[in-house]
Amino acid sequence: MSPMKASETVDYNIKVCWHAIARMYNTEAAKNDITTSIGFVLLNIDPEKGTPATKIAPLLGLEARSLTRILKSMEEKGLIYKQGDTVDKRSVRILLTELGLEKREVSRVTVRQFNKKVRELIPESQLQVFFQVIGQINELIESKKVF
Repeated sequence: MSPMKASETVDYNIKVCWHAIARMYNTEAAKNDITTSIGFVLLNIDPEKGTPATKIAPLLGLEARSLTRILKSMEEKGLIYKQGDTVDKRSVRILLTELGLEKREVSRVTVRQFNKKVRELIPESQLQVFFQVIGQINELIESKKVF
């Protein structure tokens, strides 16, 4: 049996595809003075009620330290502000400013455009298989039965 080429491995193909998506999103984000990471955070903040800071990192699969840096940058750019939670005094809610709401909408439109184009070009049956397979890979990793 011959050795497996990188292009034949699952992880290589996922990584290459994700990097292409990230480059595409970063190009669009840069036009609006944000980053892909900021765009994803904006999309995961409730535009009306805000979102507890502790809920955002798990939604994005980020470490708390990484999110802290992103939130600091977003606050400096005037996209968000922090407010103590009225119910749980230990918790901090992240709320969007007017500028944050504008950039959130830009991010939402960008993600929707990409998904619309993918759905126009790739048949639904193939997408369903993709979602099933990628879900199974994720479950395998999460179950820690890989190594």
